[in-house]
Amino acid sequence: MGVTFDVLTKSSVDNERIEENPVRILFVSLGCDKNLVDSEQMSGILAGQGFSFTDDEAEADVVLINTCCFIGDAKQESIDDIIYYGNLKETGRLKGVIVCGCLAQRYAEDIKKELPEVDAIVGTTAYDKIGDVIRQVIRGDRVCHLEDENRLLYKPGNRQLSGPGYSAYLKIAEGCDKRCTYCIIPKVRGQYRSFPLEELVAEARSLADKGVSELCLVAQEITVYGKDLYGKKSLPKLLAGLCEIEGIKWIRLLYCYPEEIDDDLIDMIRTQEKICNYIDMPVQSGSDEVLRRMGRRCKRADILDTVKKLKKAVPDICLRTTLISGFPGESEEDHKMSLELLREADFDRVGVFAYSPEEGTPAYEMDGQISDEIKENRRDELMAFQQSLRFENDEKLIGRLMDVLVEGRDVESGVYVGRTYRDAPDVDGLIFFESQNDYMSGAFVRVRITGTNDYDLMGEEVS
Repeated sequence: MGVTFDVLTKSSVDNERIEENPVRILFVSLGCDKNLVDSEQMSGILAGQGFSFTDDEAEADVVLINTCCFIGDAKQESIDDIIYYGNLKETGRLKGVIVCGCLAQRYAEDIKKELPEVDAIVGTTAYDKIGDVIRQVIRGDRVCHLEDENRLLYKPGNRQLSGPGYSAYLKIAEGCDKRCTYCIIPKVRGQYRSFPLEELVAEARSLADKGVSELCLVAQEITVYGKDLYGKKSLPKLLAGLCEIEGIKWIRLLYCYPEEIDDDLIDMIRTQEKICNYIDMPVQSGSDEVLRRMGRRCKRADILDTVKKLKKAVPDICLRTTLISGFPGESEEDHKMSLELLREADFDRVGVFAYSPEEGTPAYEMDGQISDEIKENRRDELMAFQQSLRFENDEKLIGRLMDVLVEGRDVESGVYVGRTYRDAPDVDGLIFFESQNDYMSGAFVRVRITGTNDYDLMGEEVS
């Protein structure tokens, strides 16, 4: 969105540690929101052991890079950051570069050989050892600490939120059993493992006590939560427990596979006021043949049926999805079917990614690999088509009253910046609204929609 705004809080130094550890840690968290939760949990572990933190690379003794390797661009970003901070060891105070997360788990041996600036490698299920690893690095040791990718690691501890204090992600499971042919996640993150319901509710209650009012539920897929632990899908039961927590006002559902969205879940969304009428439901393609080659477990008709059921039960629901353009073997007709799916389903939010071939996945070896130019052209065509639909649908919102979560105040115009229930953090739009009152970030304000501006909305406070 490219918007700069001030976050409005009573104090920016609340919860600052009085005692100062001589070792200062700089966190760099890359990739998805699930990775961000791991970073916040590592911060909590380290805070409990007396380490201190800094956002200034010139003051850091150790940089901890939590990496991503889901697609080629993410791998390159991780490698670029490793090299950048490795160079700082030669010119400044920095003593150690520690690489965590998916890139570390998947490419540990390559990192050892090709990136000598890395002092420690910590896998996706070994971050509970991060304090010991830092101490070894400070002593001058080179460390590699990996655990089995299927280890069940749940260490919320005194989790240190890195974002605004009013919104947080709640990761409810690790790994994935779907094994889509383009995806490396099961090899890096392991099989699907649900975290215990009681512990998740306790963590959510702790977050609420810290001032969090919006919970965004995340996992590689949240809709099959609990099946491995309790013998049946238990997301509705978890949601019921979360809805009882005082202070939590919005619960947002991210990454729901269409074939797993059942009547029980739809009924929870329909009846529970705290659950946002919003679902992120990745579909990836509108062609049955491409879906088959992707290893997806639904067909085009299933997707449309799920969309129809959701809209019938919850008429104002906001549906977000993602598509992959240029998957191996995708014909021009397949591409047109994805365009047609967008028209028929009338999704409110869409992200499109050009297919990225990842070694170690079945799709990497498939015939019919498509040129980057065609992949990117198809991506652009899908996004342009969706943009026209989005602008039409946003125009229909003018005049509606909505609750808005205040995120700050725009530096240039002085108007407030916030999000409606239709907008997830960092990926969707914003709303800019005028008010004569003073609000802190995290407040909820009733706003009338008065206009649109590209992907954002305009509004005014209603008394």
